[in-house]
Amino acid sequence: MLAKVYTAAVQGIEALPVTIEALCERGATFTIVGLPDTAVREAHERIMAAMTQSGIPFPHQRVVINLAPADVKKEGASFDLPLAIGILASNEHVAAASVADCMITGELSLDGSILPVKGVLPMAIKAREMGFKRMIVPEANATEAAVVNNIEVFGMTNLAQTVAFLNGAEDVQPTVVNTREEFRRRMDCFDFDFAEVKGQFAVKRAFEVASAGGHNILLIGSPGSGKSMMAKRLPSILPPLSLAEALETTKIHSVAGKLGRGSMLMTQRPFRAPHHTISPVALVGGGINPQPGEISLAHNGVLFLDEFPEFPRQVLEVLRQPVEDRVISISRAKYTVDYPASFMLVASMNPCPCGWYGHPHKQCTCPAGAVQKYMNRISGPLLDRIDLQIQIQPVEFDEMADSAPGESSATIRERVVKARTVQLARFKDEPGIYCNAQMNTRLIRRYAWPDAEGLARLKESMERFSMSARAFDRILRVARTIADLDNSETVQCRHIVEAIGYRNLDRATYGKTF
Repeated sequence: MLAKVYTAAVQGIEALPVTIEALCERGATFTIVGLPDTAVREAHERIMAAMTQSGIPFPHQRVVINLAPADVKKEGASFDLPLAIGILASNEHVAAASVADCMITGELSLDGSILPVKGVLPMAIKAREMGFKRMIVPEANATEAAVVNNIEVFGMTNLAQTVAFLNGAEDVQPTVVNTREEFRRRMDCFDFDFAEVKGQFAVKRAFEVASAGGHNILLIGSPGSGKSMMAKRLPSILPPLSLAEALETTKIHSVAGKLGRGSMLMTQRPFRAPHHTISPVALVGGGINPQPGEISLAHNGVLFLDEFPEFPRQVLEVLRQPVEDRVISISRAKYTVDYPASFMLVASMNPCPCGWYGHPHKQCTCPAGAVQKYMNRISGPLLDRIDLQIQIQPVEFDEMADSAPGESSATIRERVVKARTVQLARFKDEPGIYCNAQMNTRLIRRYAWPDAEGLARLKESMERFSMSARAFDRILRVARTIADLDNSETVQCRHIVEAIGYRNLDRATYGKTF
């Protein structure tokens, strides 16, 4: 008889429903059609072994399986369990009615156990959208899927248990997760705190401004000045994730297989710090089987690039479009996918190859022209897209020896959240705009235009330092954020002056301000 079982495939970070049509009739062949990849075609051997080890007879008949829609490529081993259930339903070993309102996913081991798969969260969201009442997933993915409400999620350990459950011979309780309670309980737990940072008050202020407006930031300082230490503490002062942001972020990590066993919603903003040997594809995503890259894994969080000039030029240049548009489109001959990429870019670098240019106590040993050559590894257009460029000086001994704790991340975060609240109210009628860093030219003219004194100071600085038009917009965005932290409705001259002070690496000024 013909049986239908429902599952899903992942495209980008969304799930596409797939119907498995299984037909058992007289004959002795096994055929899968509907654009299966190698892993799906190899499911035959896994299903046969799993059934045998589970004490379930494999039908010695002609088995034809269609994966609909037939024009979409089906990839991965997550089709093993629904394929097996489809075969058993067609052979009347499983009641067809029991799978009519159920979406199934899971990989089968040869001993019949069910292994975890990627992308369960977007599958659960799609199952709820399509009106399914139940979902059967590997036990290791049950908590992840149970984040989605209004659908019962059953975590299964092996094929025999799944068959018994569908036939009503075994009672399995659905996995229940109180999403909101767990989210609130875990959202304020951080491993690092700014209270541990000695001195560096100007840099802390720059981080506060960057966090309040969602601005990109570049740290320039000699080795050991605290660049990486402070960057790792940035998530502790960023505004908490909303439930919608947490769900979207978790979906990306689910598709990429980055969620651990028993994971639920991500409650903290991601912090991704790839090594400078990373390839362009690993950074932006893609590949033979498309996967999100580091910039998408940093969505709603921080992408930290340490030793910024050491990254290959080709890798750095692919950042220009997603930093501006906050989305990355991967187009290949066989597929086109869009991955979200709304992240804060945080980069750090030495001021020169030897690392001591501008150091108060050590002499730079670089030859003439080496500093400019080192800086030229970062293109002007990419540097323009970084709103704050901050010089870090080493901490003096007296500050390091001070036992008093610095200002805590919680205190800084309160001010950041207050400023973000102002921005959310300001942009409530602007779809897709949530913070000052996302303002376009129209919004800058409306909300960030300075007073006459501030405009005159900005003009003077633009002409003196030969800043670009993009730097002009960036300064106004940062000034608007400083005004929000200052609880000021208008952008004033002092806000413009502070914002200009965060442009240390503009070409005409580098070498004079160190």
